Amino acid sequence: MTIKDIANVLEELAPLSFAEDFDNVGLLVGDINKTVNGILVTLDSLENVIEEAIAKKCNLIISFHPIVFKGIKKLTGKGYVERSIIKAIQKDIAIYCLHTALDNAIEGVNAKICDILELNKKRILIPKPGSLKKLVTYVPQEKSDDILEKLFAAGAGKIGAYRNCSFTVEGIGSYQADEKARPYKGTIGELHLEKENQISVVFTKDREHGIIRTLLKHHPYEEVAYEISTLDNPLSSIGMGMIGELSEPIDEKTFFEILKKKMNVSVIRHSAFLNKKIKNVAVLGGSGAFAIKSAKEAGADVLVTSDLKYHQFFEAESEILLADIGHFETEQFTKNLLVDYLTKKLPNFAISLSESITNPIKYY
Repeated sequence: MTIKDIANVLEELAPLSFAEDFDNVGLLVGDINKTVNGILVTLDSLENVIEEAIAKKCNLIISFHPIVFKGIKKLTGKGYVERSIIKAIQKDIAIYCLHTALDNAIEGVNAKICDILELNKKRILIPKPGSLKKLVTYVPQEKSDDILEKLFAAGAGKIGAYRNCSFTVEGIGSYQADEKARPYKGTIGELHLEKENQISVVFTKDREHGIIRTLLKHHPYEEVAYEISTLDNPLSSIGMGMIGELSEPIDEKTFFEILKKKMNVSVIRHSAFLNKKIKNVAVLGGSGAFAIKSAKEAGADVLVTSDLKYHQFFEAESEILLADIGHFETEQFTKNLLVDYLTKKLPNFAISLSESITNPIKYY
């Protein structure tokens, strides 16, 4: 298999179009067409991880965090980022990153945290705007069902738990073909009226190119009239953070003890206890201060996240319990998620879970 083949499998879980605009995801180092001998999955592609990849004969590192994030003007080995890139290039090791594409995936980072904490009824906390698009096209009525079937197969028409969703309006289309045209029906130079269906289907933006290709390939017209628009409707299957429910309400300190045990945490930075039961739990892996307002609005009793600053703890305002368990700690199980996923998809391929420690924060 090539890196491109592996990337296609990963994009089934976390399409790169799900990533935030500021992010840097996808293949960061290497040739997309190179054959893969083995895969090492990690949170960070640091020098020690690259050494581990060499030892395990893996020429592809799948990393959650991007080693290349800001612009790089020189590669002189100054700093850990440059050294890691140089070593990867020297040893012909490719680096592929998922980061916020996996953060926004319905079965991604935050779903894994929910599973670890055994939360029920999990759902997206902050739906990603601009993730839903709509196609409107015009098809001869006798070809309408066939085109719809092809569009559904390409991923259009899925709304929540429903598939093959569409809307059709009957009408009359008109066109007049010139001497260079090859019309589906009608005579060159004469106005032709055709009974057509206006078809509307929605789709997630990662499906756009495939859906347009499908439409153009199977539509009977030489020139295909269609419109693509981006919808503001919130989409429940893409977005940051999640909220779920514990099976039974428990007091705050008991919840913290469970949180420590399940997330391998020794210290929790938190806002003031509210002396109320915990039932609804919001989670957001990585830096999650921006989710405080959304967690409140969703009715969460606690938000489990990381990297909260001093003044951000005030935003709890006696409405929610904020629990900062550490950046690495919130994302530590992400590499397990990826290994499990790839092992199911590629059962006969060499996939290794990185044993290298990449958490830069220590506790005394």
